[in-house]
Amino acid sequence: MLVDNIKLTIKAGDGGDGSAHLLRDARTSKGGPDGGNGGNGGNIYFQGSHNITDLREFRYKKKIEADNGIAGKGQKMFGRNASHVTTFFPLGTRITNLISGEVYEITDTTTRILAARGGIGGRGNVEFKTPTNQTPRNIERGTPGEEKQLFLELRLIAQIGLIGLPNAGKSSLLAVLTHATPKIADYPFTTLEPNIGMLDAAAIADIPGLIEGASKGKGLGIDFLRHIAKTKIIIHCIDLTNTHPKTSYDTVRNELKKFNTELLAKPEYVLLSKSDLASQATIRKTRALFEKAGKNVLICSIYDQQSIDALKQKLKKLLENAPGNA
Repeated sequence: MLVDNIKLTIKAGDGGDGSAHLLRDARTSKGGPDGGNGGNGGNIYFQGSHNITDLREFRYKKKIEADNGIAGKGQKMFGRNASHVTTFFPLGTRITNLISGEVYEITDTTTRILAARGGIGGRGNVEFKTPTNQTPRNIERGTPGEEKQLFLELRLIAQIGLIGLPNAGKSSLLAVLTHATPKIADYPFTTLEPNIGMLDAAAIADIPGLIEGASKGKGLGIDFLRHIAKTKIIIHCIDLTNTHPKTSYDTVRNELKKFNTELLAKPEYVLLSKSDLASQATIRKTRALFEKAGKNVLICSIYDQQSIDALKQKLKKLLENAPGNA
């Protein structure tokens, strides 16, 4: 099961307290202050990952905590700083601070984002010694680490999104284009969560089948419509064995429109799939139908390597010319 939105509490570590120790040993009965400082609490960092299931562990785990800094001790022993915690989230995760309203997004796999800062360790009494106060007993307490209430929403980042009705051949196409291994079977809703594969450096997402009423939550619903938002190019898969291809196309487009009209402005290409199962007459008729409507049409079969190779080259070319790549 893909978990793509969660509420999460994060708590950075508290700083350790300073020590109020006075030097006392076999040779010294009234020594001066030697209490060390407390250690700093651990920070919490977020970092991007290509694994779209990285939110799954938080289906039941609702809190991330870093350790507290260790308190200072006598003999000027400073407390140890706590280790930092780095948690990985899928690329495209949108993070909203439920208290402040601050929003940021995980966009790459190399940048560590400081999500919650650990507390600062308090000073021990050795820090407070002065010419007029040789035996201070005052110390500083460690400051508390930041605590935040967050809402995380996964919006897949893929340059190309494969959409269409259930059983339109999207998963099979993704498998041959990218060597991804989605579940494939000859019945609707085999794909219950988005799959991503890589075509060279380009990510392609197989978005689960959309049906009429998806924008209102029917079928797999809006859980997956929002994953199309980040794609640069939409490949709309139409099964050539479908007796009403234009109706199927319009059904999906209407759901996109109801969900977010901006999706209709994205570059879109109609891909007539399963050409090995259709006659040449059907292919010509269906192609003409969409071209007459002003659509860009591509044709392929997963069993025709020549058509797959041609499709790969076409997709790479389209990405080079996609908005934002100029």
